[in-house]
Amino acid sequence: MAETLTLFTSIGLSEQKAKETLKNESLSSALRGAISQAQSIMGPNLDKATGTLLYSMTSRLKDVRHLTFLTEYIGHRKITTDLQLSAALEFLKNHPNDLIVQPEFDAACGVGVVVTPEQIEESVEAVVKKYENQLLKERYHFNMGLLMGEARAGLKWADGKSIKNEVDMQVLHLLGSKTEADLEKKPKGKHGNSLTRGDCDGLCCAFLVIFLFCSLGENYKTEGYVVTPNTMDLLNKHLEITGGQVRTRFPPEPNGILHIGHAKAINFNFGYAKANDGICFLRYDDTNPEKEEEKYFTGIRDMVEWLGYKPYKVTYASDNFQELYDLAVELIRRGHAYVCHQRVEELKGHNPPPSPWRDRPVEESLILFERMRKGMFSEAEVTLRMKMVMEDGKQDPVAYRIKYTPHHRTGDTWCIYPTYDYTHCLCDSIENITHSLCTKEFQARRSSYYWLCNALDVYCPVQWEYGRLNLTYTVVSKRKIIKLVEMGAVRDWDDPRLFTLTALRRRGFPPEAINNFCARVGVTVAQTTIEPHLLEACVRDVLNDTAPRAMAVLEPLKVTITNLPQDAQIQVQVPDFPANEERGSHKVPFTRTIYIERSDFREVMEKGYKRLTPDQPVGLRHAGYVISLQKSIKDNSGKVVELEVTCTKTDSAEKPKAFIHWVSQPLKCEVRLYENLFKHSYPEDSQVVPEGFLSDINHDSLQVIENALVDYSVSGAKVFDKFQFERVGYFSLDPDSTKEKLVFNRTVTLKEDPGKI
Repeated sequence: MAETLTLFTSIGLSEQKAKETLKNESLSSALRGAISQAQSIMGPNLDKATGTLLYSMTSRLKDVRHLTFLTEYIGHRKITTDLQLSAALEFLKNHPNDLIVQPEFDAACGVGVVVTPEQIEESVEAVVKKYENQLLKERYHFNMGLLMGEARAGLKWADGKSIKNEVDMQVLHLLGSKTEADLEKKPKGKHGNSLTRGDCDGLCCAFLVIFLFCSLGENYKTEGYVVTPNTMDLLNKHLEITGGQVRTRFPPEPNGILHIGHAKAINFNFGYAKANDGICFLRYDDTNPEKEEEKYFTGIRDMVEWLGYKPYKVTYASDNFQELYDLAVELIRRGHAYVCHQRVEELKGHNPPPSPWRDRPVEESLILFERMRKGMFSEAEVTLRMKMVMEDGKQDPVAYRIKYTPHHRTGDTWCIYPTYDYTHCLCDSIENITHSLCTKEFQARRSSYYWLCNALDVYCPVQWEYGRLNLTYTVVSKRKIIKLVEMGAVRDWDDPRLFTLTALRRRGFPPEAINNFCARVGVTVAQTTIEPHLLEACVRDVLNDTAPRAMAVLEPLKVTITNLPQDAQIQVQVPDFPANEERGSHKVPFTRTIYIERSDFREVMEKGYKRLTPDQPVGLRHAGYVISLQKSIKDNSGKVVELEVTCTKTDSAEKPKAFIHWVSQPLKCEVRLYENLFKHSYPEDSQVVPEGFLSDINHDSLQVIENALVDYSVSGAKVFDKFQFERVGYFSLDPDSTKEKLVFNRTVTLKEDPGKI
C-alpha cells in the first residue's frame, strides 16, 4: 500500500488524491499498469504533465481493453494535451467494437499536428479585427469568450492557454489599460436578472430539448453503460423498430395516490418526449397483487390526464408476465440466477450472509423454479435470486417471489410474481423505451438494470436519475397518509391539506400551475426541497388570469342604508376581470340591506385604519356609493350586530381612503380555510420532532366558516370551478356542495393584505 502511494505521488498526484485512488481497486490497478508501461517507454521518472494525462486516462476510460493502446500514445508523446486525450476517449467510445484504424484515430486526435505561435497570432488578429467596433464600444464589458471560441475554431489543437494569452495581449493593445468605468459591473437589462414566467417556461422547454444524454441509438456513450459483443446489433434492431423516435414511460405502482413529487416525474417523462417529438407510455407496475386496487389505476390515469398529458399507450407489467417468466428461465440456464431457500429475515440487514444455494446446479434451479410456478411451495419458502451485486452493496436481489393472492388482471393464473429489480428494465426493453428516467434513489439499481439486460442479451435502454421533488410542512408516504386518515387528522387522500394530486385538485390548484411549478423547479441531480409558498405563487399567477371575480363575506355584519327606499334594488355591473373588462361581467343586486366583513368596521379609529369608523366613510366596490355611519346596534353582550348608514354617490362625495366589498341578497355558503398540516417544516425529522410526525399535527390547520355569504353570480358553479373572492382570496367549489348549500375551499390567499385596501 505504502509503495503504491509513493508511486502515485511520484507522478504528481497529491497525497490526498493518491489515497482516494487507492480506495478504488480497479482504478488503482489500471493506473499502476499504465505507469509501469509508460516508465518502460520514457524511463523511471515521469514528469507531472505525463502523470496527469495517465491519471485522467485511467479514471475516464470505460473499456480497459484500450488501456495499453492509449498509454503507448502518451508514452511516445503522440498525445500530449488533455484536449487530445478527450478526443481519443471520444473516438474509442464511438467505436466500441470496431478495429481501430490508426490513421483515422490519429486524425481524430490531432496526432502530429503542430500549431505555431504565428498561426495563433494570425487567428486571434482576424477575430479581433472582426469585432473591433464592438470592442471599442463595449471595451472590457465585451464577452471575451467569444474571441477565444472563434480563434480556436480554426485551430482545434492549439493550446488554450496560448490562445488566451494572445487574446489578452491583442485586446490590451487595442483598448489600453482598464479604466474605472471598465471595472464597474455591467448594467442589468430592463428586467434586471429576474425571469418572467414565460422565460421560465421557455428555459424549461429548451432544457428538455437539449437534455439528450446521447444521440438515439448511441446508448453506449452514456456513463456506466455496459457494452457487449451484441450491443451494436441490438441497438440497430431497436432503431429499426422505433425509427429513431424518443420513447419514455411513466411507471407508477398502482398501490396509492399520486403526489406532488409524481407531478415532476410526469412532467419530465411526458414533457421530454413531447419536446423531442417522441411518445410516452403510462405503464402500471402491477407486480404486487396484495397492494393493488382498481381505484388506484383509475386515479393515476385521471391525474396524468388532469395535468394535460395523454399517454401514447397504457400498458401493464402484467402484460408481459409470460415473457418475463420465459426470460427468467433463460437467466437460470445461463447460470445467472438460482432458486434460494433463505428466509426473508435472513436477507435483511446491511451485510446478510451469502446464500448456501448460490452455486446449486442449473438443472436443479430450473426444476425448482417450475415447481414455484406450479404452486408447490408456500409463500416466503423460496425465491429466485439473480447473481449480481448492486451499487449499494446489496447482493443477489430477488427476481421472483411466491404470492397466493389473485391478480386484478390475471386472476389465479400466476402464483409467482416478478420484483421491481427484475421487471423494470425488462419491460423498458420490451417496449423499446429510449430513456428510463428515474428519481435519484434508483441510482443504486442502475448497474443491475444494465446487468440484467446484458445478461439476457436484450436491448438495453439508458437509465438516468434526477433529484426528487419534496415540499416542506407535509408528508407524502402512502403509509403515513394512511395513518393520518385512520386517526382522523385528515378526511381522506384528497384532503386539501395534503399534497397528493387529488388533494391539490380539490383545493383548487390548476394543473397549469403545477406544471409551471415543475418547470421552474427544473430537473437537477440534487434532491430539491421547496417551501409551499413557491407553489402557491405559481397558483396565483394562473388564477389571477383565469379565475373570475365575485364578492363574498366570510364574517358578515349587517348594514342598513337608511336613505334608500325599502324596496330599492339596483343591478350593479361587476367585471369578471377588472383589469380587462372586455372579458365579461355579471350583475349583482344592490339593496337597502347589504353585508360587509366585520373586520371592515371599527368602533374606535386606529392609526392607519382606512375603512369604516364612526368618523370615517368608506366606498363600496363597483356600487358607485360611499357610506357613512349613523348608528351601530349591539346585542345584549355588547357585540355590534348591525350598522345603520347613509349613502352618497361617489361623484358627489369626498374620495374615501378605501373601498370595501359587500354582498346583497346573497347565497349562504360554507367556506373552509386551510393552513399547513404540520407545525414544523420537516415533520419527519426526528431531531426536530422527536415524538414523530403524528405529534406535530397543527390542529388549527382547518377552519370551517358555516355561514359565509357570497353573491348570487356563483349559483351556477360546478365542482372545482374557481373564483377570486375580491379582497379575500382564491376559492374553488368543493365536491361536498349541494343545491341547498355551496362549499368553497380557499385555494390560496391574495398577495395583498386586505387590511390595506
